[in-house]
Amino acid sequence: MNSLKKILLASLVFTSVGSAQALVLGVTEGVTYKATDAEIEGKFEGIAKALSIASKQPIKMKVISSYNGLRDALKKNEIDLAFIHPSHIAFEAIKTGSYKAIAWTGGFTEYKVSLLCKEPTPIQEWATVNGKAFVTPDPDSITAVMTRATLKENSIKLDAIKLQTTRYQDAVPFYVENNFAAYGATASGAVIKAWKDKGGKTCAQSRGMPIKQWIASTKLDPATVNTLRETLLAMGQNDVSKKYLAPSGYKGFVATSEEQEKKLILWLGL
Repeated sequence: MNSLKKILLASLVFTSVGSAQALVLGVTEGVTYKATDAEIEGKFEGIAKALSIASKQPIKMKVISSYNGLRDALKKNEIDLAFIHPSHIAFEAIKTGSYKAIAWTGGFTEYKVSLLCKEPTPIQEWATVNGKAFVTPDPDSITAVMTRATLKENSIKLDAIKLQTTRYQDAVPFYVENNFAAYGATASGAVIKAWKDKGGKTCAQSRGMPIKQWIASTKLDPATVNTLRETLLAMGQNDVSKKYLAPSGYKGFVATSEEQEKKLILWLGL
C-alpha cells in the first residue's frame, strides 16, 4: 500500500502515460434510477484518473446502460475492468471464469430487498402470499432478481403469484398504495423511508448481498490486476485519493469474499 500511496500522492493532475495500450473501463449503474450517461461518466472520471496513474496505462471509459449490452461486451471480453451495479451480471461473468471480482463498494455490501405492504405484521407463513400480486422494478434489475430468489427460497412458485413490473423503484409504492399489488419490492433506502414515514409497513426482507462490484478480466496481467485492486482499496484513505473519489459519491471500496460469492451465485440461481 505504501508504493500505491506514493503513486496517488505524486500528482493531482491526470498526466499522459505515453503510448501504453488503453484499458477499457465499463461502467453500468442501475436501470431503476434516473441518471444520464454523461452524469454517470462524470462520477467516475476521478477514479479512472487514479487507476490510470497507478497502472501507468490510459483508461478509456465506456458507460453501458443496457444490461444485455453489458453482457455482450463481457462475453466478447471487450472490457478490461468494470464497475457493475447489478450483481447478478457481475456474478454471471465471474462464473464463466472470464472475470474476477477485485473490490466491492463500501456501504453497499448488505443490499437487501424489502417488501412494502399494508399488512400490519410481517409474513409468517409464506404460503399465504399465493395468489397475491407483487410488483418489482425492471425484471432484469438486481432488485427483481433478488425478489424472485427470495420467493423461491420460501417455496413460492412464480406462477402461483401475480408478478408485475415497473421500471423505476420510486414507482413501486404507488402500486401498493392504490391496491394494484399487495407487495412492492424495493431496496431503495429513500423509497422505504418515505413509505414508512407515511405509515406504511414492510412485510419481509431478503438476505443481504453486495452490489456495485468491480471486476477485472482474467486475461489481464496479474500484476496489473493487483495494482488496480490495491488502488481501489486504498481510495478514500488519504486526502489525494479522496479528491479522485469525491465525484462518485462513494466513500471507498472493500475486499471481496469468494466464499460469499459462491453462496450468492447459488441463491440467485445463476
